[in-house]
Amino acid sequence: MFQFLSKPATIFTAKSRPLGTFVFIVILCFLGLYTLHFPLSFVPTSNSRNASRFQHLFLSSASNFTISSYLRILTQHPHLAGTKLASDTTRYVLNHFKDLGLETRTVNYKTLLSYPVYASLSAHFSDGSFLDLPLTEMGGSEQVGQDVVPPYHAYSPSGSAHAKAVFINYGLEEDYLALGLLGVNVSGCIVIARKGVLTRGAVIQRAEGNGALAVLLYAEGERFRNGFERGTVMTGIGDPLSPGWAGVDGGDSLELEDSEVLKRFPKIPSMPLSVETAETILDLLAGVPVPQEWRDTLRSRVKGVGPGPAVLNFTYQGEKKVVTIQNVLAIIRGMEEPDRYVLLGNHRDAWTYGAVDPNSGTAALLDIARRYSLLLRFGWNPQRTIILCSWDAEEFGMIGSTEWVEQNLVNLGSKVVAYLNVDCAVQGPGFFAGATPQLDNLLLEVTKKVKDPDSEDATLYDKWAATAGNSNVIERLSGVNSDFAPFVHRAGIPSIDIYYGRDFPVYHTAFDSYKWMTEYGDPLFWRHVAVTGVWGLLALRLADDSVLPFNYHSCVDQLQGYESFLSNLFSGTVSLHPLTTSIRELASAAKEADDELKKLRFHEAAGDFIELKKRALNDRLLLAEKGFLDADGLPGRPWFKHLVYGPPADCESNLVFFPGIADAISQSTAMSKKEGRAAIQHEIWRVARAIQRAAYALRGELT
Repeated sequence: MFQFLSKPATIFTAKSRPLGTFVFIVILCFLGLYTLHFPLSFVPTSNSRNASRFQHLFLSSASNFTISSYLRILTQHPHLAGTKLASDTTRYVLNHFKDLGLETRTVNYKTLLSYPVYASLSAHFSDGSFLDLPLTEMGGSEQVGQDVVPPYHAYSPSGSAHAKAVFINYGLEEDYLALGLLGVNVSGCIVIARKGVLTRGAVIQRAEGNGALAVLLYAEGERFRNGFERGTVMTGIGDPLSPGWAGVDGGDSLELEDSEVLKRFPKIPSMPLSVETAETILDLLAGVPVPQEWRDTLRSRVKGVGPGPAVLNFTYQGEKKVVTIQNVLAIIRGMEEPDRYVLLGNHRDAWTYGAVDPNSGTAALLDIARRYSLLLRFGWNPQRTIILCSWDAEEFGMIGSTEWVEQNLVNLGSKVVAYLNVDCAVQGPGFFAGATPQLDNLLLEVTKKVKDPDSEDATLYDKWAATAGNSNVIERLSGVNSDFAPFVHRAGIPSIDIYYGRDFPVYHTAFDSYKWMTEYGDPLFWRHVAVTGVWGLLALRLADDSVLPFNYHSCVDQLQGYESFLSNLFSGTVSLHPLTTSIRELASAAKEADDELKKLRFHEAAGDFIELKKRALNDRLLLAEKGFLDADGLPGRPWFKHLVYGPPADCESNLVFFPGIADAISQSTAMSKKEGRAAIQHEIWRVARAIQRAAYALRGELT
């Protein structure tokens, strides 16, 4: 089939734009004429029998130049959610879908967002002198436009603090204990922290609990030392004024002063710092020396942890506003099962230009729309409905996707096959993926069909598996760091999250630009092509396979591993028998589903209500994940319903599964041994019942 730009063809980049544009237009014209003049001779009569042909067409129609062009347009200006420039980007995405002939719609929500008004920071000395500290990004050779929002933490309260500074390392509980052993008390001080394993909100919450007046947070890195990492400090996800329901225009809404709203925001002000500004402050600190265990990982020179002797004067003023955000959807209706949905999602909003975060993913989504439109012109119609989702206001706490999930919860829970998420499609080298386990095998199969962008004769899977070694290459979706969170943790929908690279140095700064992408992240855009190939091919398989490509044996294997970990952790102090029994029951149900699939394939040519039986099996396969949900949710956090995957309340917990059990373990330290064991045992029973519900759903029978 036709191949726009794929190895070893000539690579078209921005530098060779005129030739690339000409070739691309010629090919599109040829494809259009071919479709117009020979529709009946090419168009297959059965989509299912020609699925592999359309998958090949999808992969062979890749174009690094096209994705590069999309990204260039998307990053021409900043597009912070709720602003005029964000509306311009919304129209661009919407018009792209419309121009391809796709059914489109926008879904609006009224939500509470947060913006900066004023900030200042200065250091004051005993001789009466002072030093103003910069809180703006200076680009050098990289121009920072006037439309870029100043550095700030969304939902930080307004406030001022005039106090000595203390360095608290990562702001972990163990860091405060180390300071306590050195005789350092942060109460009444402004604390300086470097970003680590804790979320911004957790760092500020810990500092607040230890009596700090304000928090200044910086991210270590050398390439862009004067970049400020913006971000949200709100706890939880979704619109704070409509927790658990969608914030529609004219609908129910909490007041800003409501206690349920206020508890999601910090009570002390905070601000991101650049490395340069942070190091200026750290150079002014004296007092006791930095602990050796901190010094071993510090990239900056810090003589002492403080307090002082210099005094910091910090002021931040912000405003919270109710604004309209917009999700954009493009819908390709399924021909045989239009009421079953495969969702591809990426957020569109960015703190600044957002070349990596998120518009490398947006460019990939636009290219998938282009390629699917091509497939439609060649006669393809998916068996199930595919929806391309462009979310708004993710940076403020997955707000756009969460509001949509809350509004459509019943239909999503009963009809969605899977949610496929791409946030930052390309951050640098190395492929990474997370998934709910029943999708592991499908993910591995698809990566074997996509070329590795950094090798000549290898598939993406070859490089990925070789890099990971013997460890499990697929991560689990327990975090709340992207738009998969409401789908997994609230709705129990099988999900996948894929991306290239990690920890890019311009994260949430004004330097996350098209220029950075072309110089560092993915100069030739082959990694973009690879992510787009995996993403789109996953959706084609999920939309067109007659029986859903789910494998619940992967879930069983994962759960058995978790059980083994807990067995070693508890050493017999609590009973894991309920867990063992329920996992065994799920294993039996998974085997029965496999046996049924084999029978269906054996008798496929003979009729005998085969399609109805496949539909029934598919329903059980997609509903089984819902069994892991609990109506009451996690203790103290009822919004989170998934008992296998979800964020623990304690950000420092080592347990990245069974969040209810993780919470019980953390809380048991403040209880008697008897009470602690009982609390943990109760959560083990809850998880066991959830696994048992999943087994019942997979069998599809009543007890």
